[in-house]
Amino acid sequence: MRILIAPDKFKGALSASEVGQAIATGLREVLPDAKIDIAPMADGGEGTAEVISQAVGASWVTRKAHDPLGRQIEARYGWIDSRKLAVMEMSEAAGMRRLAPNELDPIRATTFGVGEMLLDAAKRGAKQIIIGLGGSATNDGGFGMARALGFRFLAKNALEIKNALDLVALERIGKPTDLILPKIVVAAVDVRNPLLGENGATRVFGAQKGVTANQIPRFEAALTKLADVVASQFGFDYRNEAGAGAAGGLGFGLVSFCGAEIHPGFDVVAQSVALESKIKNADVVITGEGSLDLQTLEGKTPAGVAHLARKFRKRVFAFVGRASEDQQVREIFDRVYQSARPEMSAEENMKRAAELLRENARQLAKEL
Repeated sequence: MRILIAPDKFKGALSASEVGQAIATGLREVLPDAKIDIAPMADGGEGTAEVISQAVGASWVTRKAHDPLGRQIEARYGWIDSRKLAVMEMSEAAGMRRLAPNELDPIRATTFGVGEMLLDAAKRGAKQIIIGLGGSATNDGGFGMARALGFRFLAKNALEIKNALDLVALERIGKPTDLILPKIVVAAVDVRNPLLGENGATRVFGAQKGVTANQIPRFEAALTKLADVVASQFGFDYRNEAGAGAAGGLGFGLVSFCGAEIHPGFDVVAQSVALESKIKNADVVITGEGSLDLQTLEGKTPAGVAHLARKFRKRVFAFVGRASEDQQVREIFDRVYQSARPEMSAEENMKRAAELLRENARQLAKEL
């Protein structure tokens, strides 16, 4: 029997690779002769750079950059010199993981460090950059990133704007004269939200970054002005592009200031790891992530793996931390195995995640 394990991470507990190893260990205890292939996955969220870099044999390079609050950090990204390919994540510089819970500050938080990483890759000679947009602590529309690249955002009297909310006073954008970026910049996203409106970056994701209810109209006004000036001055308008609202509007910024293309993160990763070919060669497919719910259907790893498995008429099973009862989510799998035990605390469930995955894998192996 040939079994493919293609899971995403269990956020806060296990990486995608660790999830795969735990499932494989449980399977082998019951099916020692099974041929098991592990293909760690991601969908544009955190872990995307690691998964792609591992799959394509990238090495890691490190450069100094700034975190969301302007503190100097060491940021890394994957690099393949033979292909001049850089693989990075915005969260490495501007992610929630760079901040303590009491440091959330969407007014100050900036994507400036993301621009520093892009510049470093460009100076290294990158012909292509892939950047995952999950896990952001920012809501600046990519304004900070663009400033790092040399763009200047000017109000009346050529006063330079340095705060995202002050973009409401934006009148003109000064372009850098010497900016050199690769022709191919791919923004890998795990959401399809536009920049503005009820489904936009601020209203949907702002609260988790610290945006308060009374700040929402201010951010909407600032990002609307940014989009308006870009449209009038540059002659294009990407505010409604699917994924423009990813990472607090960084999707919009990358398309507008870097000529990037937005792609579903799952598709980008699947191509990098040759997932379709691996599924074709498998008898059984296993996927999973920490939480399975209606959002899973919006481009998340388990749904993507399930759809490919169904395309090739393979049985597909989901291993998850927790799962909602939504029928339309559960019905895309042959069965869903949930790790969380109601008698355990959330902390204990996370601590014992690998053990619980092995237990569920043994159960599936017996049923197979």
